[in-house]
Amino acid sequence: MNVIKWTGVLLLDALALLGSLAPASAQDKQPVTVYVAPVEGTIDLGLAPFIQRVLDEATAAGAAAVVLDINTFGGRVDAAVQIRDALLNARIRTVAFVNKRAISAGALISLAAESIVMAAGGTIGAATPVHSGQPGADALPVSEKTVSYVRKEFRATAESRKRPLLIAEAMVDSDVVIRGVIEKGKLLTLTTEEAIKHKVADFRADTLESALQTLGLGGAEVRRVTPNWAENVVRFLTHPVISSLLISIALLGIILEMRTPGFGVFGALGVASLGLFFWGHWLVQLAGWEELLLAAAGVILLLLEVLVIPGFGAAGILGIVAILASLVLSLVGSGDTASFILLATSRVVFALVFALLASLVLLRFLPRLPFGRRLILERGLAAAKGYASAPAGDAQLLGKTGKASSPLRPAGIAEIDGRRIDVVSEGELIEPGQLIQVTRVDGNRIVVRHLTNINEKE
Repeated sequence: MNVIKWTGVLLLDALALLGSLAPASAQDKQPVTVYVAPVEGTIDLGLAPFIQRVLDEATAAGAAAVVLDINTFGGRVDAAVQIRDALLNARIRTVAFVNKRAISAGALISLAAESIVMAAGGTIGAATPVHSGQPGADALPVSEKTVSYVRKEFRATAESRKRPLLIAEAMVDSDVVIRGVIEKGKLLTLTTEEAIKHKVADFRADTLESALQTLGLGGAEVRRVTPNWAENVVRFLTHPVISSLLISIALLGIILEMRTPGFGVFGALGVASLGLFFWGHWLVQLAGWEELLLAAAGVILLLLEVLVIPGFGAAGILGIVAILASLVLSLVGSGDTASFILLATSRVVFALVFALLASLVLLRFLPRLPFGRRLILERGLAAAKGYASAPAGDAQLLGKTGKASSPLRPAGIAEIDGRRIDVVSEGELIEPGQLIQVTRVDGNRIVVRHLTNINEKE
C-alpha cells in the first residue's frame, strides 16, 4: 500500500511540474516584431545611416523583417547605392512596400529588398541619372559612362534578387528594347499590375497590414522607426541648398574678417559655418581626415595672414585655395564621374563669387548701420570730438591766401601770413610769385590752389 501511495504522489508531482512548465514556455515566447522605416521625399546621403541603423536594431532585436515604406521621386545615386548595399548585406528579411511610387533612386532601393509589395496605383522605374545643377535650374544630362554605371548597378541588384535583368536595365537606359514592354528611346516605368505581371513586384497590397498578412506576418507587432534628431540635422546640413548656403556664409565671414582688424564676429561666423558643413559631410562619409586637415591648414594660414603677417600675400592665397579644395572634395563621393566633380567645383566657385559680391556690399553699407559701427572703425575722427592730428597753427591757415615762393610741382614752398610753409598743389603746376589759397588741411599736408583758378570757378 505504501508503495502504491508514494507512486501516486510522484506521478501527481510530475504532472504538476509539467503543467507549470507549459505556461512558462508560452509566456517566455517572444511576439513577432516587424520594423517599419519610411523612405520618402528626396533620397540623400543622410538617409543611408538611418536605414543602416534600422537594419542593425532590427537584427539585434531578433525582428522578423524590416519593411521600407517607400514613396519617393528619387535623389542622389550614391545615397541609393549605399542603401542598396546595406539591404543586400542585411542579415534580416527585407521588404519594400511601394506606396505609392519608387522612382529613380527609389527604384534601386526597392529592387534591393527581398520582397517588393506595391499598393494599387503605384509606379516604379524611370531611373536615368541627371545632374541637378544650381537650385531652380533644369536638370542636366550625364555622360554615357555614368548611365552605364547606374545601369549595371540596377542589373547587378536584379540579378542578386532573381528579378528580370532587362526590365531593370530598361528603367535606366532608354536604348534598351524589350518587345511588347518598352520601345527604344523611352524609359521604363511600371504600374503595380505591370510590375506584378513582369515579376518585378511579388504581389499587391493596399495597406501595410494586408501586406504583412500576405507575407505571413499577420498579427506581428509593428515598430515604426523615424529618424532621430541627429539624423534629421545631418540630412538638413547635407541638403544641396543648405550646404551651398553654409559654404557661402563661411567664405563671406572669412573675407569680411580679413578686411576688418583683429578676430571677431565675422571670423567666428565663418568658422562655425565651415564646421557645420564639414560635420554634416563627415557623418555621411563624404568628408574624411584628408578634407578636414586640408581645411584646418587653410584656416591656420588665413589666421596667420590676418593676425601675424601684415598685408595679404602667399599665406592668404594658399589658405583660400586649401579651403576651396577641401570643400570640393567634401561634395564628391566615391564613384562620382568627372562631370559631377566639375559640378561640385562650380557650386563652390558660385558660392565664392556670391561671397565676394556680398562682402563688397556689406563693406560699403555696414559702417552706416548702428551695428556696423561697433564692428568697423569709422574712417574719420572728427576734430570736434577731440581728435586732431594736424598742428593747431596749420588748421588756422584754411582759406587764407599767399604767394608761391618756389615752383609747386606739385609740392613746394609758399609764403602765407609772412611764414614760409611746405605746401602741395591739387595736381596743377604753380609758378613762383603766383597767388595761392589754402583749400584743405589734411594732417600735415597743406593743400593749395592757384587763386586765379578759384576765382574763375566762382
